[in-house]
Parts: sequence; structure tokens; C-alpha cells
Amino acid sequence: MSRPAVFLDRDGTINVEKEYLHRIEDWEWIPGAIEAICRINQMGHLAIVITNQAGVARGYYEEGDIYALHARVDEVLAAAGARIDGYYFCPHHPEYGKMRQCNCRKPEPGLLLAAQRDFDIDLAKSFMIGDKAIDVQFAQRVGVSPILVMTGYGRQERVKVGKEVLVATDISHAVAIIEKYNHH
Repeated sequence: MSRPAVFLDRDGTINVEKEYLHRIEDWEWIPGAIEAICRINQMGHLAIVITNQAGVARGYYEEGDIYALHARVDEVLAAAGARIDGYYFCPHHPEYGKMRQCNCRKPEPGLLLAAQRDFDIDLAKSFMIGDKAIDVQFAQRVGVSPILVMTGYGRQERVKVGKEVLVATDISHAVAIIEKYNHH
């Protein structure tokens, strides 16, 4: 039976935006993010991270560094009684590396559709929380409700999305909006 998901952008949404973050020492949670992920789990929604990681294509770090970082993030979340159900990342960039054309770099929907196949996700009841216009476009392309957060690049990106797009101060506020939708 399909389940709804909350798709989460990573940098600027669950952790503080830092250029090409790939080491746990540089990871800094956005206040309330761990609790927000816990609330997603308690609602019965899948928590799926979808992130562009062009630092791989640029040669700044390896895919293994991303897996190692996510494993450490999982340990912190587990200690708080929370979990991310899946991580999907695009290691490509249109100007660097071998693969310049792909269907997985947001706003292309490849990663979200892969997650849908892997977890049997009900897209119509799902949400995408992110800090960029590409996160909003990505969600809208597949019928997922987008929420733009004002953390990370959210303030600058606000002008690039339509007035109909839900806006939240941060991930915690975004999850509160989703909880309200769930009660209807």
C-alpha cells in the first residue's frame, strides 16, 4: 500500500548551508530539524532526503564521503529516536565531470521517481521541503506539494516561486503545516 513521503532537501533545509559540505565536522543542524524529522516519522510519512551534490562532479569529494556523512547523520538521528528512510543524491553537474546530462539533478524528477519506485510512495499526498526554487519546481513536476523554507537560500529564492507556494520559516514550521494538512 502506498505511503506519503516528506521529501527533504539537505543543505539549507535540514543542515546549515555550507558550500560543498561533505565532512561531519562541518555539519550543523538547523535548529529544530531533528525534532521535525522525528515528527515526520510519527505521522507515518517516509522521510526521504533528495540532494544535488555537484561537489562530486567538481572533484571536491567522492561519493563515499557522502555515504559516510549520511551514516553519521543517521547515528545522531537514531540517538534522538528519528530516522531518514532513504537518501538520494545527484553527483552530476552540467559543466563538470563525465556525465553532464542526467535526469537526477533537481529540478529533474529522476531521484524522486526512483524513491517512489523503491518505497511505493503516494505522490499526491506527499510534500517537498526545500530552500530553493528548483526544489519547488521539482515537486510541482510530479504532483508533490512544495514548501519553501526561509533557511539556506530561501529568502533569495522566494521571488523565483509563485505566490501559491507554501512558505515556512524553517523545517519545523514546514512540518507543522504538513501536520495541519494531515488532520483534514
